[in-house]
Amino acid sequence: MSESATVEVSAELKEIGDKIAGLTLKQAKELSDYIKDEYGIEPAAGGGAVMMAAPTDGGGAAAAEPTEFDVVMTGFGDKKLDVVKVVKNITGATLMEAKKLVEAVPATIKEKASKEDAEKIKEELEKAGASVELKA
Repeated sequence: MSESATVEVSAELKEIGDKIAGLTLKQAKELSDYIKDEYGIEPAAGGGAVMMAAPTDGGGAAAAEPTEFDVVMTGFGDKKLDVVKVVKNITGATLMEAKKLVEAVPATIKEKASKEDAEKIKEELEKAGASVELKA
């Protein structure tokens, strides 16, 4: 009986979970910051903790490669409007917020992205005319 009780989730928690899952990247970051500032609760370390533990298991060199990257736009080139549109789509920001972010170069467009996501975002931004760096 206790096993089925751990599987079931109340309707209230399902509703909260659904709302969290539907947040934009920007909203999720704001929620994370709010919870950290207001209650002192930080997100779990997740994959980072596993990667840190890997060398003790003899992983060594494999764990040295970074797994998370910040996508930093260093310039927007001649096609500012195209870059603003791409930034808007990536961040979920309003057009005005995206414009301000683009004009504030160097600007971090996405933090702690997987290598695959970071390279995809970099490619999209460069295609629009921006200069981009990935920082581990």
